[in-house]
Amino acid sequence: MPRTATLGALAAVVGFLAFVEFTSGVLQGYYTPMLSDIARHLQIHDADVNWLEGTQLMLSALVVPAFAKLGDMIGHKRMLLISTALTAAAALALPFTDSFWVFLVAWTLMGFYVVWLPLEIALIWSRSRRMEGRSVITARAAGLLVAALETGAILGALVGGALIDVLPLTIVLLIPALLVVVCFFVILFGVKESPDQTGGVLDTVGLVLISLALICFTGGLSLLRLDGGLVNPWSWVVVALGLLLIVPFVLWELRHDDPLIDVRMFRSPALGPVFLTAGLFGVSVLGAQAPLSTFSRTDPEVYGYGLGTTGFATSLIIGIYLIGMIVGALLFPVIARVLTPRITLIGASGFVAVGYLLFLPFHDAYLQVITNMVIVGIGSGALVAALPAAAASAAPETQTGVATGLTNSVKTVGGAIASCVFGIALLHGVASAAGGAEGTAGSLEGYFTVWIVCGVTALAAAVLLVFVPKQAFTDRTVAEAEQQPATM
Repeated sequence: MPRTATLGALAAVVGFLAFVEFTSGVLQGYYTPMLSDIARHLQIHDADVNWLEGTQLMLSALVVPAFAKLGDMIGHKRMLLISTALTAAAALALPFTDSFWVFLVAWTLMGFYVVWLPLEIALIWSRSRRMEGRSVITARAAGLLVAALETGAILGALVGGALIDVLPLTIVLLIPALLVVVCFFVILFGVKESPDQTGGVLDTVGLVLISLALICFTGGLSLLRLDGGLVNPWSWVVVALGLLLIVPFVLWELRHDDPLIDVRMFRSPALGPVFLTAGLFGVSVLGAQAPLSTFSRTDPEVYGYGLGTTGFATSLIIGIYLIGMIVGALLFPVIARVLTPRITLIGASGFVAVGYLLFLPFHDAYLQVITNMVIVGIGSGALVAALPAAAASAAPETQTGVATGLTNSVKTVGGAIASCVFGIALLHGVASAAGGAEGTAGSLEGYFTVWIVCGVTALAAAVLLVFVPKQAFTDRTVAEAEQQPATM
C-alpha cells in the first residue's frame, strides 16, 4: 500500500484504541474523588483504602506478563477483548455490594484493564513494522493514547466528583461499568488484529513460578499492613519467600526455548534501566493516588491539616494534574526528537521529583497542592507515554508485547510496594478527631513519608537513565525483508 494509505489505516486503528484508553482513563480517574465516600460506605478506615489499590496492583502484576506474552503469541486484539470482558464483569459487581471483602474482590479483578496500554503499543508497533521512522510513529501514537487516557481520567474525575455529591453511590458506581461494556464492542468491531503472531505454547511453568513469587511477595506486603504485621516474623518470611522464588523462575526462563519473559532483557543496557525506571515511577504514579485524594478530603478544622475539599473540589485537583499529564505525553515525542528520548526521560523524572518534594514546604493551600501536581503531571505524562514506547523500540522483534508489558508489570510491583508502605505510614499515629477521639484520617507524618518516598524514587530514576546508551530508543536497522511494501 502507498505510505499515505498505510498511515491512514494505522491512524484508524489508533483512533479506536484511543477510545479504549479513554475508558481506561475514566476508570483511573472516576473513583478517586469518592474514595473517602467508598470508605464510609464500606465502614473502613481511610488508610484501608490502600487495600483496594494494593490488591488491584497485585493482580495487575500477575496478569500483565501472561497477557503480554499471549498477545505476541495469539494476537494483541484477542487479549484486549478478553481483558475488557473481565474488567466489565468486575466493574458491574461494584455497585451491588456493601461488603468490604466482596467489593475488594471485584475491585481487584477490575485491574485487568492495566494490560490495555502495553497490548495497544505492541499492536501499533507490529502494524507499523515496515514504515520509515517506526519508533517515532510509535512514540507519537503512544502520546495520543496517553492523551486520550488522561482526558478520560479528567472527565472521569470531574464527573465522578460532581455525581458523588448529588447521587447515591450505587448509581454513581454503575456508570463506568457501562462504559467498559461499550469499550468491548469498540474493540470487537473497530480494531484489526496485529499481523505478526509468533504462535507457540505458553510457558506455563514459568507463569506458575512468577505467579507464586508475586503472590507471596505482594501477599507478604499486605500482611505487613495488618495490626502487628511489622513485628510478626511470618509476614517477613512470606515476603522473603516471594523474593527467593524469583531464583528458580530465572533459572527456568534461561533454559527455556520460548520463555514467558526473556530475563536476558533485564541485562540489556537500554532495557534494564527502563524497567527499573518503570518500577520507581510506579511508586508515585500508582501508589500515591489514594493518599492524594484522602489528604485533600481531610478536614483541617478537625485534624489540623488537609484541605477539607468536597468530592468535586477534589476532582478539580485531579483533573488539573491530569491535564499536566496530557501536556507531558504530547510534548514527549516533540522534545525527544530534539534532545533524544533518553534526555527527555531524565527530565521527566526530574519533574516528578521536584513536584513531590515541593509538598514538604507547600501543602497547606489549595493552590499550592495544584501547583505541585501540575509539575508532577507533566513529568508523569511523559513517562507514561515514553516507557512502553522505549521498551518496544529496544526489545527483540518477537518480544515487543512482553517488553511493553514488563514496563507495566515492574511499574505495578513498584506501586504495590508503595501502596503497602504508604498504608502503614498513614495508619501509624492515626490522627485524632476534635475532642481526643480516634479519627479516620491518616497521619500527617504518613503523608510526609509519601511525598519524600515519591520524590526520592523519581530522583533515583533520573540517575539510572543517565547510564542508558545515548542513542537508545531510536529506530533499529530494518532488515531488507521488512523493506517491502506494507500491508495493513
